[in-house]
Amino acid sequence: MTQSLPDQRDARERALTGHAGLPVVVVGAGPYGLSVAAHLRQAGMPVRIFGEVMGSWRHAMATGMFLKSTPAATDLSAPEPGGRLADFRRMHDESELTELTPIPCDVFVRYGLWFQQRYVGEVDPARVVAVDRAQRSDPHFLVGLDDGRRFPAAAVVVATGLSGLAHIPEELRRIVPEGPGVRALVSHTSHHTDLSPYAGRRVAVVGGGQSALESAALLHEAGADVQVLVREPSVLWGMEPDLVRPWTHRVVKPASPLGTGWVLAAVCKAPGGVRRLPAAARMMLFRRALGPSGGWWLRNRVEGIVPVRTSRRVIHVEAAESTVRLGIDGPGGSETLTVDHVLAATGYRLDIDAVPFLSPALRSALGCVPGSKAPDLSDTFESSVPGLYFTGSLAAPMFGPMMRFVAGTGFAATRIARYVARAAAIR
Repeated sequence: MTQSLPDQRDARERALTGHAGLPVVVVGAGPYGLSVAAHLRQAGMPVRIFGEVMGSWRHAMATGMFLKSTPAATDLSAPEPGGRLADFRRMHDESELTELTPIPCDVFVRYGLWFQQRYVGEVDPARVVAVDRAQRSDPHFLVGLDDGRRFPAAAVVVATGLSGLAHIPEELRRIVPEGPGVRALVSHTSHHTDLSPYAGRRVAVVGGGQSALESAALLHEAGADVQVLVREPSVLWGMEPDLVRPWTHRVVKPASPLGTGWVLAAVCKAPGGVRRLPAAARMMLFRRALGPSGGWWLRNRVEGIVPVRTSRRVIHVEAAESTVRLGIDGPGGSETLTVDHVLAATGYRLDIDAVPFLSPALRSALGCVPGSKAPDLSDTFESSVPGLYFTGSLAAPMFGPMMRFVAGTGFAATRIARYVARAAAIR
């Protein structure tokens, strides 16, 4: 029997108020996890955060990559002034970054480590391997770690980013190593921190967004024979930003952390309003508001340098000893391309079943957004399981595309921390 809204609210209050002194557990120590933990600690909540600080940014980005976002859209959410990227640069006597300055990933990692030390404190590097209810009649959680520790928690915030969500199309997934020591013929862009081992090898990059185009540029610069296969009829490139925009341009295309235009400005200004849209409209916005494109600063490293073949679809894949034969359908008909490696820049799938530490019972109790496997969330990022929250990319189908970027940390962290603190205060 479905609970009424008042009953659901009562259950959520009990999940936090019935266990004085138990910590709120944050799973993930990337931009969203650090921001949520910083706000919870500022509110006086006991909080434990787990994971490697900025782990995905260290291990799922190839050396030499830059952020696509501008400096104004890469600030983590601090509970008090002084925690912006610009503040970090100033404190370290480093030059200010402008919209015309692409941000190296290693700079962003250093900023995240500084933010953690300044606002979060200790982060436990242990990996969370299990989250479940303690008992049916008891609303708190039991959290298990990879080192064998187990402890109770009043609430759990899942802030694992895109970890485990990498998507490789079915036709490419068939080409997998057959045993230990066998070289992989297909990989995802998130699997690499160093592309230099592909020097002298033939590589096909599948995809047409920033990850595909920047990986192709890095592969070429490392000495690989690379080409890009793009489904769309053309590649989209961002426009070089104007530091000073006439008021007429600002009216026609207002600025936002995700770019210019009224739609992007609206979804960035009011993520809570996005949540109130019908599910079909939200999913359409999630899928179409930001299509694949390359950063403006990357264009001169790709166009005329790396072959980018548009209107190409991979229809068949076959392993041939140490090479891959790709059957490709294109404007001139079908052809076969033989390469040494296929790099899938094919994005991510938001799937709650890919969050491995949630127990089967919790996963089965989670409501999902219609048409997806992303969790259905309240206006405070709480799932249908009282006390279990999701933020970052897994919240994007509910709150809009800003949750896919660092720019969404402020909205998410303040909402979650405010609700958790308010509920704890009425104990």
